[in-house]
Amino acid sequence: MTEYSESMNIAIIGGTGALGAGLALRWARAGHSVAIGSRDGGRATERAAELSAQAGTTIAGHDNATAAAGGDLIVMAVPYASHAATLNSIKPHLEGKIYVDVTVPLMPPKVRTVQLPEGGSVAKNVQKELGETVRVVSAFQNVAAAHLNDLDHSIDCDVFVCGNDKPARGTVIKLAQDADMKAWHAGRIDNSAVAEALTSVLIFINGAYKIDGAGIRIIGEPQLNDD
Repeated sequence: MTEYSESMNIAIIGGTGALGAGLALRWARAGHSVAIGSRDGGRATERAAELSAQAGTTIAGHDNATAAAGGDLIVMAVPYASHAATLNSIKPHLEGKIYVDVTVPLMPPKVRTVQLPEGGSVAKNVQKELGETVRVVSAFQNVAAAHLNDLDHSIDCDVFVCGNDKPARGTVIKLAQDADMKAWHAGRIDNSAVAEALTSVLIFINGAYKIDGAGIRIIGEPQLNDD
């Protein structure tokens, strides 16, 4: 069973995109072994070389299936339009692993309007499809990709981490800390609907107030680290 370590083997599916690349950079710099995946393995290799130079350490690039097969913890960072097909292509490689879904159900052109899928949320539907032998966690939907990609930028917002497996949530919270973010246990996978919906609200706020990457912050002093 995958649990947190200071040198985890992480595969980021859709890692050539802005959000996946930003997570790859920060986790590689923190000492984790990172591979990015793409539908086009050649594109992944090229992008991995660019990210390696930026991070100052090696990031590997593969096609999505190869990346997923080699990873102990899998992160899905693809656009919603390609989510179902991508998940189907890597499904055989997820058994027993922590699978982190950062997908937001944005449906252009109305990306400023909340449009959750039938079933409640992307992550809840994924957990239902994959079954309880895959430890599905939802996180990182509300972090601006531009901030992640700027390694000199402190991430001034918090992260909701949802999932039915509390130890898996704890692993993702520690990975968030490694990437210079503060994360919180936010309950079962059903609660992912809040984080997924919040992205459209933040996009609206960015436009209305000309903010470069609005985020959310939890205030108060925690007394317990629990559900």
